[in-house]
Amino acid sequence: MIRLYVRLFRVNLGEAANPDPQSYSSFNAFFTRSLRAGTRPMPTMANAIASPVDGRISQIGVIEQDQLIQAKGQDYALEALLGGNQALAAPFRNGLFATLYLSPGDYHRIHMPCAGRLRQTILVPGRLFSVNPTTVAAVPGLFARNERVICVFDSQAGPMILVLVGAIFVGSIETIWSGRLTPPRARTMRIEPAGDEDPSLDQGEELGRFNMGSTVILLLPAQRARWEPALQPGATLRCGQTIGHWQPLFPDGQSRSGQD
Repeated sequence: MIRLYVRLFRVNLGEAANPDPQSYSSFNAFFTRSLRAGTRPMPTMANAIASPVDGRISQIGVIEQDQLIQAKGQDYALEALLGGNQALAAPFRNGLFATLYLSPGDYHRIHMPCAGRLRQTILVPGRLFSVNPTTVAAVPGLFARNERVICVFDSQAGPMILVLVGAIFVGSIETIWSGRLTPPRARTMRIEPAGDEDPSLDQGEELGRFNMGSTVILLLPAQRARWEPALQPGATLRCGQTIGHWQPLFPDGQSRSGQD
């Protein structure tokens, strides 16, 4: 099965820490494989924002008030994405978002875009629609309806959220601090506040993984960062690639530039 999957989805096993497809104990062990050291270098600029995953940009841009673009002609609400939490959504109104789709052949571990400390983890139950581009274009509000794990950080760019979206065939989503968080079809929302032992993670450190492919939505606050202007929907990304830059706060508590 692994050999067939490698051929079908053109998986580059040359980058894997273990390139031998026969040596994996299970298909999931292969699917969540680690990479060789040095294959995904982080940016050299201190204020760079790195892509958290290998994948493709589904949508990227500015959150217009509280509306994110799902697909051409389709928007959905920031508050709905964040489980109806108005206080959590407030810093991200008019902020930045990037929706990153992981195809079946991609590397499926998720890494920190910039250094940060965990504040809380929220499991939001929901559906398991496919997140392939055709389904995303056809199902209104898909990302706010699917099961998802919301990882909230205090980061160099201010508050930062990574939403790990579940999908059809996603057996579970894991984080390095809580392990498996999504047994199939959870029924109630669960909030896990950060404790004294919850992690501060450097840029590029692993924060979690999908046990099958899905989507990550990265949220950054208004006036604290800007995306690389050349990035457009459909572009392919590698984990660690620079996708933007965060802006330091000045003594008056304001950033001098943001997304135009």
